[in-house]
Amino acid sequence: MIELAYTEPIGPSGAPLLILGPSLGTSTILWESVATTLATSHRVVAWDLPGHGASTPATVPFSVADLADAVAAAVRDRGADSVRYAGVSLGGAVGLELLLRHPALVERGAILCSGAVIGEAAAWRERAARVRAESTSALIIASAQRWFAPGSVAAHPDLTGRLLHALQDADDESYARCCEALAEYDVRARLHEIDAPVLAIWGEHDQVTPESSAREIADGVRDGRTAGVASASHLAPVDAPAEISALLDDFLNERSRR
Repeated sequence: MIELAYTEPIGPSGAPLLILGPSLGTSTILWESVATTLATSHRVVAWDLPGHGASTPATVPFSVADLADAVAAAVRDRGADSVRYAGVSLGGAVGLELLLRHPALVERGAILCSGAVIGEAAAWRERAARVRAESTSALIIASAQRWFAPGSVAAHPDLTGRLLHALQDADDESYARCCEALAEYDVRARLHEIDAPVLAIWGEHDQVTPESSAREIADGVRDGRTAGVASASHLAPVDAPAEISALLDDFLNERSRR
């Protein structure tokens, strides 16, 4: 079983449990600007990918499904029999696998800047090889361009800087194994199995998982909807925390608008 690190819960003790999942190369700090708002109506916990943030490095290969199983086990270990979930990019892919593999556990899922498949398998394997050869430091410039919308670094210098340091500090082998997990990930043919309500959020500046990725999810599940955020790129909770907080608050508390 994969061991992942989780933040201490914030929010009312009797509130619904909300799990927040990270994007590749980031850590739980991705959600800092949003979590406190969501904690007014939820008990909020965020988690780190293997070798990222506070999680221990990976020593064996794993799949996106394995990550979902690890999150589900942690939820049950906390005594919860239901959970709400929101995740960005790889964290969103984990959310879709949770909805597929643990349907009785997940009440509803918000999938941000993600897809039922993400990128090309060959490109992920090439990135894994590059990180093993050159470390995650080789990715910082391209990641900054890909992650943040125009003006976001200037508007949020502390948080964007800390996220880029989190990428630099990530364990190289664990990052590479995450890439290899994404190379094998594809749940497009199974989206129709998901019954729970799903909100797929996309950022207008996101070139990794654009609007078409969100619409593919929403159209594929049985109860899906989309929302676009004009001021966001791939890390929408950083670029547009107020908009993301409002969208998630509406959706998670069943006030979503179709």
